[in-house]
Formats: sequence, structure tokens, C-alpha cells
Amino acid sequence: MIICSCNVFSEQQVLDALAGAQGVRSPSEVYRCLGCSPQCGRCARTIRSLMNKAQGHDCGACAEECPAAALVGMVAAE
Repeated sequence: MIICSCNVFSEQQVLDALAGAQGVRSPSEVYRCLGCSPQCGRCARTIRSLMNKAQGHDCGACAEECPAAALVGMVAAE
């Protein structure tokens, strides 16, 4: 499935980037691993969701006061 229409990368490419990169902490770092940069930003929430699942943090199940839940969908301003 295509995750980013602007840069045309897929869910599998994001998962591969997460598996191959150590210490990826933000969607912007995923973009860099894929050799691109954010354009419109609509895919950032999906990237963050994939990151959470890959790291074992399914924030859909967290309580609202969970500190990690506040990070879902955010793009680091770098």
C-alpha cells in the first residue's frame, strides 16, 4: 500500500527503513532513511503508527494520559 503520495513510498518501504535503521525516533528520520523529505505531511500519522507498531507501542490501546499517546501523528520540526 502506498503511504506517501508525494514521495511515492509504500508501507513495506517504511517497515524496511525501520528494520534497517537503528534509533529512528521520528517520521522525519524515516523520510531521510528513504532519501526524501516531507512534502504535505499527510502521511506522518501513518508513518508514526507504523513506527509504534514496529516498536511494540500500539498507542490505540493506551490510556489518554499515556505520555507516548501525545506523540502519535506528530512530525519533528527539523
